[in-house]
Amino acid sequence: MGRLIYAVIASLDGYTSDEAGNFDWAEPDEEVHSFINDTERPIGTYLYGRRMYETMVGWETIQAPTDRSVTRDFAEIWRAADKIVYSTTLGTASSARTRIEQVFDPEAVRQMKSASGPDLSVGGPDLAAQAINAALVDEYHLFVVPILVGGGTPAFPNDVRIELELLDERRFASGVIHLHYGTART
Repeated sequence: MGRLIYAVIASLDGYTSDEAGNFDWAEPDEEVHSFINDTERPIGTYLYGRRMYETMVGWETIQAPTDRSVTRDFAEIWRAADKIVYSTTLGTASSARTRIEQVFDPEAVRQMKSASGPDLSVGGPDLAAQAINAALVDEYHLFVVPILVGGGTPAFPNDVRIELELLDERRFASGVIHLHYGTART
């Protein structure tokens, strides 16, 4: 059975982007990016909302410079996984191994988890909030960036309470902290 994992890069005050929609402050350096690659490697299917998919689809065709092997590595990881995009406005996918679903159906995701060997990942705070509220998320990978942005898109929904267990933590030279949590049922 696959686990559903929510991996997110957030500011210290809990936002994935600032009030203007910027998230340039969240770009990982090589050390963090390499670690992210290792956490993403076991993912067999990415679940995205339209906005997150449109942010990530550039990995389909990116030509990484030879000095950025972590970039090439992530592109290969991303291309190798299946993608499901939940959107009522997107008609066709711009990447291989991608299908569009009109509605996020928690029961369908439960069945997907049960039938899956590899793990699944939910990307983007809006879709993740739906998965969290439906008690679908098994693990959380939170990358905390040492910046306060003062507002924007929150990484987590406000209307849910879930007891979590700290599974691992790591501090990077850049000041980024990785916190890995599992739910009580994990």
